[in-house]
Amino acid sequence: MAGLPVPVHGVRVAFQYICCGPFARLTVDFEPPGDGGEPDIVNTVPDELLPAEYLPAIRAGLLEGLDGVAARVRITDGRHHEVDSSEYGFKTAGRMAGRAALVGAGLLPPEEAEQLTKVTWPGKPALTRDRGQLPGR
Repeated sequence: MAGLPVPVHGVRVAFQYICCGPFARLTVDFEPPGDGGEPDIVNTVPDELLPAEYLPAIRAGLLEGLDGVAARVRITDGRHHEVDSSEYGFKTAGRMAGRAALVGAGLLPPEEAEQLTKVTWPGKPALTRDRGQLPGR
């Protein structure tokens, strides 16, 4: 299993539909893997901010997003909503964070960042087009 070559810190995901629907917020740090070369995921967020019931979904999403690339992962912040949070939302947020780490580490092309509109990280490539601009303006 290949390992993440460089650290990617401060990956922030704010996954939320307008008004209602899946709500998930995560901040994640990624590091190259340890000596064993296996993925290692640690949560440092208190249960009242990020209930443990969502951790399996976050883990599954992170591993899916990393697509076989090993990394040491630390969840440093998270938020849930009593009504709108779900396993689906946190799995999706985890997948987005993993993809962002691959872009940030140079393992995916910068164009992949355009698909990650709900994710920010230091050094995120700028979008190649302005999605908010009206045609002809």
